[in-house]
Amino acid sequence: MGKPFTFRDRLVNWASRRMPVKWARSRLTGPVASITFDDFPRSAWTAGGPIVERFGGRATYFTAGRFCGIREEGIDYYDADDLRALHAAGHEVGSHTYFHQHVPEVRSSELLADARRNADFVRGILGEVELSSFAFPFGDVSPRTKLLFSRLYPCCRGIRPGINAGLLDLGQLWAVSLEVRHWTAERIEQQVAEAKARNGWIVFFTHDVSETPAPYGSTPAILEHALRTVTEAGIEVLPVRDALRRATA
Repeated sequence: MGKPFTFRDRLVNWASRRMPVKWARSRLTGPVASITFDDFPRSAWTAGGPIVERFGGRATYFTAGRFCGIREEGIDYYDADDLRALHAAGHEVGSHTYFHQHVPEVRSSELLADARRNADFVRGILGEVELSSFAFPFGDVSPRTKLLFSRLYPCCRGIRPGINAGLLDLGQLWAVSLEVRHWTAERIEQQVAEAKARNGWIVFFTHDVSETPAPYGSTPAILEHALRTVTEAGIEVLPVRDALRRATA
């Protein structure tokens, strides 16, 4: 799920944040929110999906093909039936590469082949669906990979903290962590208030959902708190795909 950041990782991520490759002026007339799950662990669907739906929303599941049907580091990942069920329920399937590698260290030709493999994997299960959003594995981005993936997908999400408002960097959307290792109720409430004040798009991210999550996951209470906070603020919860359409229509 995660990896230690080296100094080089931090340097290339810093450079990517300062290199916009896909600007768009937000056309939002009111704030929106998106809930996203990376990888994705099965509990993100079996435990997280019902919570999102209870608050009237739909989520985005960033899917890496290699995780299908496996258990790794104590985490059970999704299977093909989970993918079919969440797609039928109106949630979005996004791309997270197939092999879930540290992309700044992979050649562009290999990344392009990997992206095609992941798309073919998803379509082999769901039929002709478009993967219209992408999340960088581990949140690691370099200027080269930011440019590459922004050409493949309408929008890409990183893990740099913040609200998307005004000029949107669709090559590396800002995001807000719901991971238990970073979470505080006050910080989420402040960022939701900022999204409302700025007519912004707040994109949350996490991984597994359980009472004893991995450091990169959330408890049900954390997810419920985020959803309750946005809905009480009058903010609609949309998959990344649908929020993007609204922000750029």
